[in-house]
Amino acid sequence: MDYLAAVFVTLALATLLLRLVFGWRHGGGACEPRLPPGSRGLPLVGETLEFFTVSPTLDLLPFFKRRLERYGPIFRTSLVGEDMVVSLDPEFSARVLQQEERAFQIWYPSSFMRVFGADNIISALGPLHRHMRSLMLRLFGPESLRLVLLRDVHRSARHELLSWLGRPDVEVRTATSRMIFGVTAKKLISHDDAAAQGSLWKCFDACTRGLLAFPLRVPGTAFYKCMQGRERVMKMLKQQLGERRSAGEREAVDFFDVVIDEMDKPGSEMTESVALDLLFLMLFASHETTSIGLTAILKFLTDSPKALQELTEEHENIQKRRADPDSEITWEQYKSMKFTSHVIHEALRLSNIAAVVFRKAKQDVEIKGYTIPQGSKIMICPSAAHMNPRVYEDPSVFNPWRWKDIPEPVGGTKDFMVFGGGVRLCVGADFAKLQMSIFLHCLLTKYRWNAISGGTMVFYPGLRFPDGFHIHLLPKD
Repeated sequence: MDYLAAVFVTLALATLLLRLVFGWRHGGGACEPRLPPGSRGLPLVGETLEFFTVSPTLDLLPFFKRRLERYGPIFRTSLVGEDMVVSLDPEFSARVLQQEERAFQIWYPSSFMRVFGADNIISALGPLHRHMRSLMLRLFGPESLRLVLLRDVHRSARHELLSWLGRPDVEVRTATSRMIFGVTAKKLISHDDAAAQGSLWKCFDACTRGLLAFPLRVPGTAFYKCMQGRERVMKMLKQQLGERRSAGEREAVDFFDVVIDEMDKPGSEMTESVALDLLFLMLFASHETTSIGLTAILKFLTDSPKALQELTEEHENIQKRRADPDSEITWEQYKSMKFTSHVIHEALRLSNIAAVVFRKAKQDVEIKGYTIPQGSKIMICPSAAHMNPRVYEDPSVFNPWRWKDIPEPVGGTKDFMVFGGGVRLCVGADFAKLQMSIFLHCLLTKYRWNAISGGTMVFYPGLRFPDGFHIHLLPKD
């Protein structure tokens, strides 16, 4: 009898365990018939391990592709401890971005917030977000681009490329990342990182490598190094903030001073924590995505001699129209770079630098026969729109000429989400495109290059160059 009782207890426990696992993996039940389909994967880890699997192609990530085939373009999953609704549907994704602060609001996983800080502009809502955005536009807005940043970027690109001559091996992502960071660090906090042997850039480079890594803070992991980098940067920013505030009266010379002035206004929501997180995010975001984009552009051009030739001719013609070929480029000349703009849009479409975007439903949302319940976390996958064969013929092929027949997007659209969309459209989008264009102008009018090694692009889940992209720069004959 004791043996039979033990068997029955074992069977009962096994049945209960199976029901729990099935309930975890598939979620919901009869009371939730209109939820999107999907699986929550394994207890605790969900489907995170598969999501972070390296993909060796520029196509839609296998994680998304398999679920698209099984469930359709809207499905549920569980990643890094969060249940999510994933959108591979361009119309739904655009709706989420356009209805910011109405049906949806900003949200990011706790691992992102640990890197960027709880008080950064990503998490700011309503009036505070709009105010912080207006402050950022003082630096990255059209007037600053035309009157200040165009000249600074041109000089920086010239100096950087000159430093590449005579070097047998230049790793493009690292070199361009340092260059762009140098420009933005001077404008934001008057920091000369070149004079500091790149010490601040190294902290941000560690943050970049760990941002989309598995969020495990264990010594030796990319995420651990990422958080160490953040702590060093925040310590330096806090020290500098204290020194400037204690200095008393001052003239605004950089963005740090603008932020301090806001902090000192009566009733200001710009607390010390908000100010430091804002500066950290601006330093991070203003250089890394642009350097990855530039590296992808040079790789695509290396593999497409026809595109390289047409782009070179455009820039040589612009240079010929200047009375002094060595004079600084004008705003009008920058705006005339039509094929350059096509190349940039095509490279960004293919490279999908912003791998995913997150939001949260503020209310129940009905979409395509499904109910997205209030409070649901939503992951938008821009590459699903960018690799849509109904919009882009042969979507995995680098074809900048396609943009001659497609109206170039102003801001974000349902078919082009490189810079996001809605009220959260990237503040630095125009600055990024300006930097890429001016760098290409300086490169193509005076130099040529040979690819040495690397150049392999993978997604993990964001774009990576695991072996870098190494070139040898030479003066034009």
